[in-house]
Amino acid sequence: MPLVPKGSFFDLDKMFDNFLSPLPRLEAADTGFFAPRVDIHERADHYEICAELPGVQRQDIHIELEDGILTITAESRRDQRDEKEGRVIRQERRYGKYMRSFNLGGDIEEAAISANFDNGILRVSVPKAKEAKPRQRRIEIG
Repeated sequence: MPLVPKGSFFDLDKMFDNFLSPLPRLEAADTGFFAPRVDIHERADHYEICAELPGVQRQDIHIELEDGILTITAESRRDQRDEKEGRVIRQERRYGKYMRSFNLGGDIEEAAISANFDNGILRVSVPKAKEAKPRQRRIEIG
């Protein structure tokens, strides 16, 4: 499964754009989305994608699969109460839309993909396809 994210470090076009930046950009200027940080693990029978989505509510997360591309989108909203109770001196937390896409390839069971969300971490389990055993048959010569 080629789980190299679209627009990742291995995306040569973006690699040269970001060459002189001290840190990789986590936000794509052309889309306005943040790219959540992810860990990808390969297990014996599945792949696991773990994405950090701090401040996001479960109902604001959407996972879609289209043409072998798994896309995670989410949104965190600013608490309006903070702005009414005084001025903000420093703001480091991010608010806005998150998006990350992965090319899953063809060796997965699309219908069995599952996800769970707990403590700001989204875990997506992508089961591997069962290896088809080659069938053996005798071919008669005519």
